[in-house]
Amino acid sequence: MPDRPSLTAERRTITGKEVARLRRAGRLPAVVFGHGRDSESVSLDAHEFELLRRHTGATALVDLRVDGGKALPVLLHGVQMHPVSRTPLHVDLFAVRMTEEITVDVPLVAVGTAPAVETGGGTLLHMLESVKIKALPGDLPQSIEYNVDGLVDFETAVHVRDLAIPAGSTLLTDPDELVARVQAPRVEAEPEPVAAAEAEGEAAEGGAAEGGAAETGESGEGEAGS
Repeated sequence: MPDRPSLTAERRTITGKEVARLRRAGRLPAVVFGHGRDSESVSLDAHEFELLRRHTGATALVDLRVDGGKALPVLLHGVQMHPVSRTPLHVDLFAVRMTEEITVDVPLVAVGTAPAVETGGGTLLHMLESVKIKALPGDLPQSIEYNVDGLVDFETAVHVRDLAIPAGSTLLTDPDELVARVQAPRVEAEPEPVAAAEAEGEAAEGGAAEGGAAETGESGEGEAGS
């Protein structure tokens, strides 16, 4: 059996609002579920789980032992977080069968430096955060890296088809989906010389007004003479 991180759990009967007592005692409520097995309510040591979470990804296999029993391979299927403190409130643990393929979302990690950002002043856009992968639990990658060194201009892009998918894994995401590109910097239009245009307009209106008054005066003098 390969070396895997381990986690201990205790069966629990406390549910609902009563789990607040568990959290105050340093225990984290969790549920273990999987194909062909009933869901089981357990609790974890909150500190032990936090240390584990910091060093493993969502697709990392963990050996779970409930009440000191046989190790059960599980995935950290979901972690409910407190909206303010960002501490875990509840954990879903998915029990897997090592001989049965499963489908998971594997996170993407960008590496390298995009020249279109460094020299062109553009902004690197990450269009996709994960891809869907199908594989045996033991073959699941924790993440997939992609290099942005080739983004030399604003037309070049990284697509799903450019990703290096590990052996034993099947890619289920559309290969034509966009992973990353560089957005060109915004060019602000120069303001029009409004003040000069207004000044010219005012001068033209003033000249027309003066001409109109002179014409009116001439017309009045003609009427008086007649």
